[in-house]
Amino acid sequence: MRTRHVAPAGALTLALVASGTISPAFGSPADAGEAGAHPGDPDFGPNVTFVDPSWTTDEINALLTSVNDEAEFSQNRHQVFFEPGVYGSAAGQNDPATATDIVNATVGYYEAVAGLGAQPGDVLLNGALQVNPVVRCPNSPWACQDPGSLTRFWRSVSNLAINPIQRAVEDDAALPFPAGTADPHQLRWAVSQAAPMRRVDIRGNLTVFGRFGEYASGGFLANSRVTGTLVTGSQQQWYTRNSAVGTWNGGVWNMVFSGVEGAPATDFGPRPTGGTGNKTTLDTTPLSRETPFLYRGADGTLAVFVPNARRDSRGVDWSTSPDAGQSIPIGDFYVARADRDTAQTINAQLARGKHLILTPGVYRLDKPISVKRDDAVVLGLGYASLTPTNGNAALEIADVTGVKVAGITVDANVPESDVLVRVGPHNAHKSDPADPTTLSDVFVRVGGPWAGKAVTSIEVNSDDVLLDHLWAWRADHGQGVGWDVNTGAHGLVVNGDDVVATGLFVEHFQANQVLWNGERGTTVFYQSELPYDVPSQAAWSDGDRAGFASYRVADGVQTHTAYGLGVYSFFNQGVDIREASAIQTPVAPGIAFRSMTSVFLNGSGGIEHVINDTGAPAVGSFASPQVVAYPAP
Repeated sequence: MRTRHVAPAGALTLALVASGTISPAFGSPADAGEAGAHPGDPDFGPNVTFVDPSWTTDEINALLTSVNDEAEFSQNRHQVFFEPGVYGSAAGQNDPATATDIVNATVGYYEAVAGLGAQPGDVLLNGALQVNPVVRCPNSPWACQDPGSLTRFWRSVSNLAINPIQRAVEDDAALPFPAGTADPHQLRWAVSQAAPMRRVDIRGNLTVFGRFGEYASGGFLANSRVTGTLVTGSQQQWYTRNSAVGTWNGGVWNMVFSGVEGAPATDFGPRPTGGTGNKTTLDTTPLSRETPFLYRGADGTLAVFVPNARRDSRGVDWSTSPDAGQSIPIGDFYVARADRDTAQTINAQLARGKHLILTPGVYRLDKPISVKRDDAVVLGLGYASLTPTNGNAALEIADVTGVKVAGITVDANVPESDVLVRVGPHNAHKSDPADPTTLSDVFVRVGGPWAGKAVTSIEVNSDDVLLDHLWAWRADHGQGVGWDVNTGAHGLVVNGDDVVATGLFVEHFQANQVLWNGERGTTVFYQSELPYDVPSQAAWSDGDRAGFASYRVADGVQTHTAYGLGVYSFFNQGVDIREASAIQTPVAPGIAFRSMTSVFLNGSGGIEHVINDTGAPAVGSFASPQVVAYPAP
């Protein structure tokens, strides 16, 4: 793991000005950082940078290069905003090797890049914001597919348009087979979990795996348009929601589409012509809400647009009209900074009726951030991270409706927390089906940056809640990792009724990864790896049942629906560990599962059935059995 100190954006860019690398024009780095880009903007602190069209592409690329080299578990965080305008030249679009005046850089750990337009097309980048796999064998990358993109986590791009012109950059450009080389009109975003692409207009092709087919375990694309081909290639799984694609190609085990114009037809299961399919397509998304985003109004002031929830929706929705959502002035937000704010100061501002923006940083909290007001907005920038320090939760939402939480990372700590994110108290009774409380791009870690313990990562007690792109991860690598070190029973527990999850990733917890007790729950796309480090079968048994089902619907539940589920095993302790089934559910007229697979990745032992007692084993060697529908029609 490389470790390099990166100065905060404000100080760093001033140093670039002093060195002559970039010029100190208005809107350039000399004006970025601690102050906003315009007079009247709030103080976003040193880790937020505003770029405007007066910057040259050399200046932009220098900035992006300065913030894209964080280590995997760095505590530095970065947000880069592009003001409305056109950046770079399209002159080299037909031959990227000849392109010069382009915005072209990789996007690294804890880096979020976003446009500030009301529409994605208000910010047009000629070039590439690219992510490429780890290159382990530079002379023969096709022979070394592992780790590839399996650890390309925690980065994002949103609310802009890209005319793809991608060239290899930095050290990669000097390799005999650069990972960053791309075909004309192609952008590579080869990522795994917690790396969303939202509200993006790709004016060409998008590939989400490595140039040489390296492993990848993504991924999430929402409210975006790809005018050319979306190629998922070696991605183990991928979820595309409410988007439009020209054509689609690729993927391995579990490709799920909902509300996507141009999506392929469902073919999951045995094909009439032989082989098996991997695609599940829903014509509409049962419940959706796009994430709140910051934008620059026509009068030059900042505001946050909060889209309305939609039911049975399809295609992109980039409208910012009053019918599409609410625009909240920036003055209605408290802009928090990790270098000065505590739970007490943040909660005081929330109690005064402010919404909350969490600027990039790590917030150490001796009590939870407490959201007690209907329709409050909590918006994280640049992977803002919350960590409890007193065995407390990091975030609690009271018995209220319509709260929107987006763009935060939560890290467990010691002493152990019972819950890290709690939506509603145990006796919650308030809800609004038309305005569901929504969690978007919420990522929870138990271990990784340091030792942490949490019984449950996310607990949902309120009814009518939408969970849109969550990753709860008990770390399998990093710091503070071990069966008795980073302990965690559940990634998600749902006690509320009418809860919908779209894009649910939950991995490595020590009991049921997901425990669903509420009625009328719906999941569209689920990805889960079982814990790697199980020391013995006795340490991992649910009563007299071998192992814990990853996705568990409680016995008394009468109605539950789920589409596109994949559960994988890699027991790496050299012990024959078994899981009776990847999914466990009661059988009732209102229970319906569609498109399920279990996969033996490596190691020993494995999964004996896909769901209940149905589905072939994936034990002892590679296998990926499928169950098309349960109960069988």
